[in-house]
Amino acid sequence: MGMHVVEETEPVPDGTRLEELAPEPLLTRDYETRPALVYERLRERHGPVAPVDLLGVPAWLVLGYRESLQVLQDDAGWPKGLENWRARTEGRVPADWPLGPSLEVNHVLIQGGDGYRSLRAAWDVALRPFQDPRNPAAKRLKAAVTGYADELISLLGQGGRTGLADLSAQFSRPLPLMAASHLLGFPGSQGDDALMDMWRVLDAGPDAEPALARLLVTLSELAAAKMEKPGDDFPSHLIAAHPDLTVDELARELFMLLGMVSDHVGILISNTVVEVICGDSEGGVRTTLSAGMVRETMNRVVMRKPPLVNFVPRFAAADTPLGTYTIRAGDPVWVSSAAAHADPLFAAQMAPGSSTISSRAHLSWGAGPRQCPARELASTIASAGVSRLFERFGHLELALPVDQLPWRSSPFMRGLRSLPVRYELTGPVEPLVPVTPEPDTAVPEEPVESVKRRSSLWRYLTGLIRSGG
Repeated sequence: MGMHVVEETEPVPDGTRLEELAPEPLLTRDYETRPALVYERLRERHGPVAPVDLLGVPAWLVLGYRESLQVLQDDAGWPKGLENWRARTEGRVPADWPLGPSLEVNHVLIQGGDGYRSLRAAWDVALRPFQDPRNPAAKRLKAAVTGYADELISLLGQGGRTGLADLSAQFSRPLPLMAASHLLGFPGSQGDDALMDMWRVLDAGPDAEPALARLLVTLSELAAAKMEKPGDDFPSHLIAAHPDLTVDELARELFMLLGMVSDHVGILISNTVVEVICGDSEGGVRTTLSAGMVRETMNRVVMRKPPLVNFVPRFAAADTPLGTYTIRAGDPVWVSSAAAHADPLFAAQMAPGSSTISSRAHLSWGAGPRQCPARELASTIASAGVSRLFERFGHLELALPVDQLPWRSSPFMRGLRSLPVRYELTGPVEPLVPVTPEPDTAVPEEPVESVKRRSSLWRYLTGLIRSGG
């Protein structure tokens, strides 16, 4: 496809439309397998900002670290909110655009406009008990995550004290979903079907649309229940901080928390596991990882392989120069944290021995006033899971060379499709003890379901053991 190449010193005139630049498709096979090369090629052709085609819709991709900060830190100049998207207002975004459904569920991550500030403030208040390590709610969450990790490891061990496993399917993906279910305050095992539907939505397969519909119904029912009978959980804290939320609005916020925690944290756990295994000079497993070491390893991981590679779009509030282009008012702008971290200007300053930029200057959680409100929560869940994993396994090694691990890419996330490992548990395989829900969380009209062991999710995970992972 022909490209419009622009010299670095020649901004495109204000009247040039994004569509006229013949943007090339971003989401290609090359992008899935070697995104760094795609970013490098775009940077060579266009500089720090490039026109791209996202499944038939043109957009600007921000590749430069400085330009990314410029956009992320200026919420007025580059607001979120689909109402700011000129092409959408003019009816030029196809009704069946594949990314439409994920962007149309209006929640704190997507929302612009006057209502955002109060909603974000409510999020900060509602998350505080779970992100302050001194708070009893945060201590309970960490204990729950450690308990869920033990359950998953013990289940995996039913296949033998040593063997092969897919740590992505059998640990990294289910653990944050179980943690999210704890945060949302699902009664008993009711949340299991919702967790499975969240997986289907994230995998964007043929059953994603009905799964999304079911999930929103389930979350609406949960939202209504929490409004009627609050508890010590995230939805109840959010309602207390923002009493004006409707059931539908609360359900959308719960959808955002469930989706982001599950996918983002799952990828972070897998990538950290790979980093620890491959970074161990003895080639085995580090059985004594302090919490600080795990956090520092995670910090290196998110800088080199951020789970969230492209942020949801922002829109130019006015015609604005950015990189070598002038972005027209209403044009969609996608900031790529992965590309920004690969920006030579940033990477050079991150070289060993350089103190110019802190190793925490990465953009994995965003930057500016809309930086991710749940970053400490996500880090806590991931570090607790990784720590327990390496305490329980005496030996872990990749079952594939690291450069052959299969990756999956989406417009937003990038993570391992699977994480095959050879393992050896440190002790004998522990029997699984079914956990009966607390009396006040049992569902009277479904007494049989209330004592089942993690119904659909547990059956799925047990099936992986029987089929050899």
